[in-house]
Amino acid sequence: MLTEKQQAVLDFVRSFQETHATPPSTRDIQRQFGFSSQNAAVCHLRALAAKAQVSQLVDGRWGLQAREVQSHLFELMVFGSIPAGLPAQQEQQPEETIAIDPAFFGVRRKQPFHLWALRVQGDSMIGAHILDGDIVVLERREPRTGEIIAALVDGTSSTLKRLVQVRGRPVLRAENKRYADIVPEQGLESQGVVVGVIRRNVE
Repeated sequence: MLTEKQQAVLDFVRSFQETHATPPSTRDIQRQFGFSSQNAAVCHLRALAAKAQVSQLVDGRWGLQAREVQSHLFELMVFGSIPAGLPAQQEQQPEETIAIDPAFFGVRRKQPFHLWALRVQGDSMIGAHILDGDIVVLERREPRTGEIIAALVDGTSSTLKRLVQVRGRPVLRAENKRYADIVPEQGLESQGVVVGVIRRNVE
């Protein structure tokens, strides 16, 4: 059994390796966890190696073999697109799947089925660094005020906005001053809470 810190280090190593295609250095781990020295990172890596969680690779770094990294990935389904602008009426159909590590988005590995994704269309959320063409990763759970959600407005149209409270009523707010608040007339249903953004179009 891993300690809480060992699990955290292992999750960081796995996420870093999946993102950068190479394991983190001991200095990367030191910076991530605020260790006073690289030796502390080495001690955690050796403890993980003793528990068969990581191994020392040919370049001297400590990480996971490629097959071990892949075994922890989850096939995230991308269900069409959602307007980051004015609400739209549309049926969502799965377009593709993306292999991700749920822990990278703060979701426990036992609950990856709570995740799904949508492609963003529009510029109403640019103030939250969500751009046209991005893929937003959503978690199926009850939203909290201030979170960004995929919302079904009045049972007919969907949009991506921040959930706020105005005079005790739920309101959807853009992160772009060109767009007015959306005040549902009949009802508001959260279809998912944004927990991460995947950007493919990097100039």
